[in-house]
Amino acid sequence: MKTKFGAIIVDGSGKLGGHVVAKNRGGSYMRTKTTPINPQSAHQTTIRNRMSVLSTGWGALTQPQRDLWNKAVSAFKKTDIFGDIKSPSGFNLYVKLNCNLALVGVAAIVSPPSPIALPSFTTATLAAATGAQTLALTYLPTPVPAGVAIVIECTPAMNPGKSFVKNDFRYVSKIAAAGASPFAAGVAYIARLGAIGSAGKVIWMRITTYSITTGQKGIPIVISAIIAA
Repeated sequence: MKTKFGAIIVDGSGKLGGHVVAKNRGGSYMRTKTTPINPQSAHQTTIRNRMSVLSTGWGALTQPQRDLWNKAVSAFKKTDIFGDIKSPSGFNLYVKLNCNLALVGVAAIVSPPSPIALPSFTTATLAAATGAQTLALTYLPTPVPAGVAIVIECTPAMNPGKSFVKNDFRYVSKIAAAGASPFAAGVAYIARLGAIGSAGKVIWMRITTYSITTGQKGIPIVISAIIAA
Protein backbone atom coordinates (compact mmCIF):
# COMPACT_ATOMS: atom_id res chain seq x y z
CA MET A 1 0.00 0.00 0.00
CA LYS A 2 1.21 3.53 -0.80
CA THR A 3 0.68 6.23 1.82
CA LYS A 4 1.38 9.94 2.03
CA PHE A 5 2.10 11.24 5.51
CA GLY A 6 1.06 14.63 6.82
CA ALA A 7 0.13 15.40 10.43
CA ILE A 8 -1.15 11.81 10.43
CA ILE A 9 -1.86 10.25 6.97
CA VAL A 10 -3.32 12.47 4.26
CA ASP A 11 -3.69 10.02 1.39
CA GLY A 12 -3.35 6.36 0.50
CA SER A 13 -3.56 3.88 -2.34
CA GLY A 14 -3.19 0.11 -2.60
CA LYS A 15 -3.76 -2.93 -0.40
CA LEU A 16 -3.52 -3.24 3.37
CA GLY A 17 -4.49 -6.52 4.98
CA GLY A 18 -8.00 -7.35 3.85
CA HIS A 19 -8.77 -3.90 2.47
CA VAL A 20 -8.06 -1.79 -0.60
CA VAL A 21 -7.74 2.00 -0.58
CA ALA A 22 -8.59 3.67 -3.90
CA LYS A 23 -10.08 6.78 -5.47
CA ASN A 24 -12.89 7.70 -7.80
CA ARG A 25 -14.50 10.99 -8.78
CA GLY A 26 -16.11 11.16 -5.35
CA GLY A 27 -12.77 10.98 -3.53
CA SER A 28 -10.88 8.34 -1.57
CA TYR A 29 -12.64 5.20 -0.35
CA MET A 30 -11.88 1.83 1.23
CA ARG A 31 -13.36 -1.51 0.22
CA THR A 32 -12.89 -5.16 1.13
CA LYS A 33 -10.13 -6.83 -0.85
CA THR A 34 -11.35 -9.49 -3.28
CA THR A 35 -9.29 -12.08 -5.14
CA PRO A 36 -10.08 -11.96 -8.86
CA ILE A 37 -10.58 -15.10 -10.89
CA ASN A 38 -7.44 -16.08 -12.80
CA PRO A 39 -8.68 -17.16 -16.25
CA GLN A 40 -5.18 -17.92 -17.53
CA SER A 41 -6.25 -16.70 -20.97
CA ALA A 42 -3.92 -16.81 -23.96
CA HIS A 43 -3.46 -13.03 -23.78
CA GLN A 44 -2.72 -13.13 -20.06
CA THR A 45 -0.19 -15.92 -20.58
CA THR A 46 1.49 -13.92 -23.35
CA ILE A 47 1.92 -10.92 -21.03
CA ARG A 48 3.41 -13.07 -18.26
CA ASN A 49 5.81 -14.76 -20.66
CA ARG A 50 6.83 -11.35 -22.00
CA MET A 51 7.66 -10.12 -18.50
CA SER A 52 9.69 -13.26 -17.84
CA VAL A 53 11.67 -12.85 -21.09
CA LEU A 54 12.41 -9.20 -20.33
CA SER A 55 13.52 -9.99 -16.79
CA THR A 56 15.96 -12.49 -18.26
CA GLY A 57 16.98 -9.93 -20.88
CA TRP A 58 17.89 -7.41 -18.18
CA GLY A 59 20.21 -9.96 -16.60
CA ALA A 60 21.81 -10.61 -19.98
CA LEU A 61 22.78 -6.96 -20.48
CA THR A 62 26.35 -5.92 -19.78
CA GLN A 63 26.97 -3.85 -16.67
CA PRO A 64 27.73 -0.73 -18.77
CA GLN A 65 24.37 -1.18 -20.52
CA ARG A 66 22.56 -1.47 -17.17
CA ASP A 67 24.41 1.62 -15.97
CA LEU A 68 23.06 3.55 -18.96
CA TRP A 69 19.49 2.51 -18.10
CA ASN A 70 20.01 3.53 -14.48
CA LYS A 71 21.27 6.95 -15.59
CA ALA A 72 18.40 7.42 -18.07
CA VAL A 73 15.62 7.26 -15.47
CA SER A 74 15.73 10.99 -14.72
CA ALA A 75 14.49 11.68 -18.26
CA PHE A 76 11.41 9.51 -17.69
CA LYS A 77 10.05 10.99 -14.48
CA LYS A 78 6.31 10.91 -13.96
CA THR A 79 3.76 12.12 -11.45
CA ASP A 80 2.43 9.48 -9.08
CA ILE A 81 -1.07 9.17 -7.64
CA PHE A 82 -0.27 11.79 -4.98
CA GLY A 83 1.05 14.35 -7.47
CA ASP A 84 4.68 13.73 -6.51
CA ILE A 85 7.35 13.34 -9.20
CA LYS A 86 8.95 9.89 -9.23
CA SER A 87 11.66 8.23 -11.31
CA PRO A 88 11.53 4.51 -12.18
CA SER A 89 14.47 2.22 -11.56
CA GLY A 90 16.66 1.30 -14.52
CA PHE A 91 15.17 -2.21 -14.51
CA ASN A 92 11.61 -0.92 -14.41
CA LEU A 93 12.29 1.51 -17.25
CA TYR A 94 13.84 -1.26 -19.38
CA VAL A 95 10.89 -3.59 -18.79
CA LYS A 96 8.24 -0.90 -19.24
CA LEU A 97 9.51 0.48 -22.54
CA ASN A 98 10.19 -2.96 -23.97
CA CYS A 99 6.78 -4.27 -22.91
CA ASN A 100 5.27 -1.35 -24.80
CA LEU A 101 7.38 -2.14 -27.86
CA ALA A 102 6.37 -5.82 -27.72
CA LEU A 103 2.72 -4.78 -27.58
CA VAL A 104 3.08 -3.05 -30.95
CA GLY A 105 5.23 -5.81 -32.44
CA VAL A 106 8.69 -4.24 -32.15
CA ALA A 107 11.83 -6.00 -30.92
CA ALA A 108 13.33 -5.09 -27.55
CA ILE A 109 15.93 -2.35 -27.28
CA VAL A 110 19.10 -2.77 -25.22
CA SER A 111 20.07 0.89 -24.94
CA PRO A 112 17.86 3.54 -23.31
CA PRO A 113 16.29 6.01 -25.76
CA SER A 114 15.88 9.74 -25.38
CA PRO A 115 12.24 10.79 -24.79
CA ILE A 116 10.35 12.20 -27.76
CA ALA A 117 7.08 14.09 -28.14
CA LEU A 118 4.19 11.87 -29.24
CA PRO A 119 1.48 13.14 -31.61
CA SER A 120 -2.07 13.27 -30.30
CA PHE A 121 -5.49 12.78 -31.83
CA THR A 122 -7.50 15.82 -32.85
CA THR A 123 -10.73 13.83 -33.19
CA ALA A 124 -11.80 10.23 -32.57
CA THR A 125 -15.29 8.76 -32.95
CA LEU A 126 -16.69 5.25 -32.67
CA ALA A 127 -19.64 3.53 -34.35
CA ALA A 128 -21.05 0.07 -33.60
CA ALA A 129 -23.87 -2.01 -35.10
CA THR A 130 -25.19 -5.34 -33.86
CA GLY A 131 -26.89 -6.41 -37.08
CA ALA A 132 -23.77 -6.12 -39.20
CA GLN A 133 -21.49 -6.91 -36.21
CA THR A 134 -19.29 -3.93 -37.03
CA LEU A 135 -17.15 -1.61 -34.93
CA ALA A 136 -15.48 1.31 -36.70
CA LEU A 137 -13.02 3.86 -35.35
CA THR A 138 -12.65 7.15 -37.22
CA TYR A 139 -9.76 9.39 -36.25
CA LEU A 140 -7.65 12.39 -37.19
CA PRO A 141 -4.88 12.87 -38.05
CA THR A 142 -4.90 10.16 -40.68
CA PRO A 143 -2.97 8.16 -41.64
CA VAL A 144 -1.21 7.28 -38.40
CA PRO A 145 2.01 9.35 -38.27
CA ALA A 146 5.36 7.70 -38.99
CA GLY A 147 7.08 6.21 -35.95
CA VAL A 148 3.80 5.66 -34.10
CA ALA A 149 1.38 2.78 -33.57
CA ILE A 150 -2.07 2.89 -32.00
CA VAL A 151 -3.22 0.31 -29.46
CA ILE A 152 -6.97 -0.31 -29.20
CA GLU A 153 -8.62 -1.65 -26.04
CA CYS A 154 -12.36 -2.19 -25.66
CA THR A 155 -14.97 -3.21 -23.13
CA PRO A 156 -17.73 -5.76 -23.63
CA ALA A 157 -21.16 -4.30 -24.42
CA MET A 158 -22.46 -2.60 -21.25
CA ASN A 159 -25.58 -0.97 -19.93
CA PRO A 160 -25.58 2.72 -20.86
CA GLY A 161 -25.75 3.87 -17.23
CA LYS A 162 -22.28 2.54 -16.40
CA SER A 163 -19.44 5.04 -16.74
CA PHE A 164 -16.65 3.64 -14.52
CA VAL A 165 -15.11 1.18 -16.96
CA LYS A 166 -11.41 1.53 -16.20
CA ASN A 167 -11.03 -2.13 -15.21
CA ASP A 168 -13.10 -3.50 -18.09
CA PHE A 169 -10.80 -2.68 -21.01
CA ARG A 170 -9.17 -5.54 -22.89
CA TYR A 171 -6.59 -5.41 -25.65
CA VAL A 172 -8.27 -5.82 -29.04
CA SER A 173 -5.95 -4.71 -31.85
CA LYS A 174 -3.34 -2.23 -33.02
CA ILE A 175 -3.00 0.13 -35.97
CA ALA A 176 0.46 0.40 -37.50
CA ALA A 177 2.09 3.57 -38.76
CA ALA A 178 0.45 4.81 -41.98
CA GLY A 179 -2.80 3.04 -41.08
CA ALA A 180 -5.71 5.01 -42.55
CA SER A 181 -9.01 5.99 -40.95
CA PRO A 182 -11.59 4.54 -40.54
CA PHE A 183 -10.31 1.37 -38.88
CA ALA A 184 -12.61 -1.67 -38.86
CA ALA A 185 -12.18 -3.27 -35.44
CA GLY A 186 -15.21 -5.58 -35.50
CA VAL A 187 -13.42 -8.84 -36.38
CA ALA A 188 -10.69 -8.31 -33.77
CA TYR A 189 -13.28 -7.27 -31.18
CA ILE A 190 -15.38 -10.40 -31.71
CA ALA A 191 -12.31 -12.64 -31.53
CA ARG A 192 -11.32 -11.10 -28.18
CA LEU A 193 -14.64 -10.24 -26.49
CA GLY A 194 -17.40 -12.01 -28.40
CA ALA A 195 -20.37 -10.61 -30.30
CA ILE A 196 -20.84 -6.85 -30.57
CA GLY A 197 -23.88 -6.95 -28.30
CA SER A 198 -27.50 -5.86 -28.43
CA ALA A 199 -28.75 -2.51 -29.69
CA GLY A 200 -28.91 0.20 -27.04
CA LYS A 201 -25.92 -1.06 -25.08
CA VAL A 202 -22.59 0.78 -25.04
CA ILE A 203 -19.08 -0.20 -26.08
CA TRP A 204 -16.18 1.83 -24.68
CA MET A 205 -12.85 2.09 -26.48
CA ARG A 206 -9.49 3.33 -25.21
CA ILE A 207 -6.98 4.34 -27.86
CA THR A 208 -3.35 5.03 -27.04
CA THR A 209 -0.39 6.11 -29.15
CA TYR A 210 2.95 4.33 -28.73
CA SER A 211 6.34 5.28 -30.12
CA ILE A 212 7.75 2.35 -32.10
CA THR A 213 11.30 3.60 -31.53
CA THR A 214 11.37 4.52 -27.83
CA GLY A 215 8.48 2.49 -26.40
CA GLN A 216 6.91 5.59 -24.87
CA LYS A 217 3.18 5.51 -24.24
CA GLY A 218 1.00 8.53 -24.99
CA ILE A 219 -2.01 9.81 -23.07
CA PRO A 220 -5.01 7.53 -23.72
CA ILE A 221 -8.28 8.81 -25.17
CA VAL A 222 -11.51 7.11 -24.10
CA ILE A 223 -14.56 7.17 -26.38
CA SER A 224 -17.81 5.21 -26.57
CA ALA A 225 -20.63 4.30 -28.90
CA ILE A 226 -24.23 3.25 -28.39
CA ILE A 227 -24.73 0.08 -30.39
CA ALA A 228 -27.12 0.56 -33.31
CA ALA A 229 -29.49 -2.10 -34.62
